[in-house]
Amino acid sequence: MARVPHGILCLLVLSLLSTAHAFYLPGAAPHDYHDGEPVDLYVNALTPMMSGDDKAKLKSLINYDYYNPAFHFCQPEGGPKKQPESLGSILFGDRIFNSPYDIKMLRDNSTCKVLCVETVPPEDAKFINDRIREDYAINWLVDGLPAAETKVDRRTGDVFFDMGFNLGNDDEEFQDMPALHNHYEVSLRYHSPSPGIYRIVGVLVWPTSRGGSQDVPSNGELDCEASVPPLILSETGNTTVRYTYTVLWEESDTPWATRWDNYLHIFDPRIHWFSLINAIIVVLFLCVMVSMILLRTVSRDISRYNAIDLSEDVQEDWGWKLVHGEVFRTPQNPMALSVLVGNGAQLCAMVAVTLVFALLGFLSPSNRGSLATVMMICWTFFGGIGGYISSRVYASLGGTNKRRNSFFTATIMPTVVFAIVFLLDLFLIAAGSSGAVPFGTLLVIIVLWFGISAPLSAVGSYFGSKHGGIPNPVRVNQIPRQIPPQPTYLRPWATALLAGVLPFGAAFIELYFVLSSLFASRAYYAFGFLALTAVLVALTTATATILFTYFILCREDYRWHWRAFLTGGGSAFWLLAYGIVYWASRLSLDSFSSTVLYFGYLLLLALLDFLVTGTIGFLATYWAIRRLYSAIRVD
Repeated sequence: MARVPHGILCLLVLSLLSTAHAFYLPGAAPHDYHDGEPVDLYVNALTPMMSGDDKAKLKSLINYDYYNPAFHFCQPEGGPKKQPESLGSILFGDRIFNSPYDIKMLRDNSTCKVLCVETVPPEDAKFINDRIREDYAINWLVDGLPAAETKVDRRTGDVFFDMGFNLGNDDEEFQDMPALHNHYEVSLRYHSPSPGIYRIVGVLVWPTSRGGSQDVPSNGELDCEASVPPLILSETGNTTVRYTYTVLWEESDTPWATRWDNYLHIFDPRIHWFSLINAIIVVLFLCVMVSMILLRTVSRDISRYNAIDLSEDVQEDWGWKLVHGEVFRTPQNPMALSVLVGNGAQLCAMVAVTLVFALLGFLSPSNRGSLATVMMICWTFFGGIGGYISSRVYASLGGTNKRRNSFFTATIMPTVVFAIVFLLDLFLIAAGSSGAVPFGTLLVIIVLWFGISAPLSAVGSYFGSKHGGIPNPVRVNQIPRQIPPQPTYLRPWATALLAGVLPFGAAFIELYFVLSSLFASRAYYAFGFLALTAVLVALTTATATILFTYFILCREDYRWHWRAFLTGGGSAFWLLAYGIVYWASRLSLDSFSSTVLYFGYLLLLALLDFLVTGTIGFLATYWAIRRLYSAIRVD
């Protein structure tokens, strides 16, 4: 076959790169507006936000509907209409409605308009003032883009768009009585790819508080730039509030394909790189340690054990070789261990596929809730993987009740997760939050569980049982050996904590940004860093678990099955501890409901991490032990 010249290959690669750059994979098709065409503005739930100050703390975790009667926002004619949302968008608390804002492409530039006039009673004024003190933000959507405020990253000096804008102002002179923002200056940035075609590429809002007379002039003309005192809501009497807005059209050079770049700001990328380099060093160190054990120590031991010595001075077994007849003995509660490993394998597959989709750009931020939707779909359809792995592990551990294993694998973990989510949902309902998952959505999740995931898990269990367990490379003695006393550092809790700190150390910096995204409503789209961190965590968990299992085998303790799972899942304990530190340093939750919600979600996150990393540790150790004991000759 003739070789292709290097020059032609370079030209071909460059042409492919240019083609890939021109094609915007993540988002949906752009909406082309024409002059005078209506531009819809949708409103979303109000969420607590964390200000840009390094010492700022999040003060609540409760979301509220935009049209909650206590806020007295202006409503469209005919009442608000709910917009269709994805499953993930609903689970993440989005509640999107239409609005009364009248915006037309390139029309009414800089014209101040009256939206409505509302009367706020004292009890609702107190409710609004409390939300302002808790730094609640208003969330709008225009052409799929969230309304934002411009902020500056103090570390890098970069200007970025921070999603949402403040409900009011409680800084400095407004600490005692906050001011309500009742005028919105909406700046809509647009790009014109061709004459007469316009695309929205940015939505910025500058809210201000305008007090004084709230009457509407008879001629309808307002001066929204005149100097007036701020609007303070009275908590002793009725307050009249006039809502106004101004639309500013600003042409931008930003093309539609890169309009999200201003929103998806990565805070100080050097921190992410430092985290990755630190994790890589840890992984390399562990891999070298395991390699030295497996290639030098173990190989030397195997050569010595396999050496044929016909003299009377036969060398006695010692160390890990001494427990070759016990290492594959059935552990306690093989049913529970296999169910945990099966569900952990299902979650591992879900995380891996979701990260692949995110890296390829399919999870566009324009499609709200797409990440959670893909995770739910993957978890549902990977039920077969969980059933298959669970049944094979159960058979390999000597289990015989296959039907019970299949039933428990399909039901226990989803039931626990659903029970936790349902209890937290009750707290959200009691707090009057819009973040409570609707009954219809809970019903859809139950249908996905019983209608798809559970049957697929049963099918996977059938094929796993059909293939049977993996045969052991050595025989198991009839009488178990006595286990000598173990040192403190090799006890289960100690190995879990010691081994868990290594993968946690590889991921704790990314964990801060993930927690800020989950609880502080900050955008996180650094999936490249997250995917690399996940790979490093998996490698660190596997190598650390193998290392500690080798240590306990050398101490003649053959009860490695549960130890491997607990050691692999040790990072979950550090995750839980870090969550408590994050709560103490970055949160200031006054309400009991917010505190319960935070620790409930943190416990759920730690549980899922425990299942994933515990499964990785167990499967990696099982593979290493099989390779180890299949390489020796036993008389």
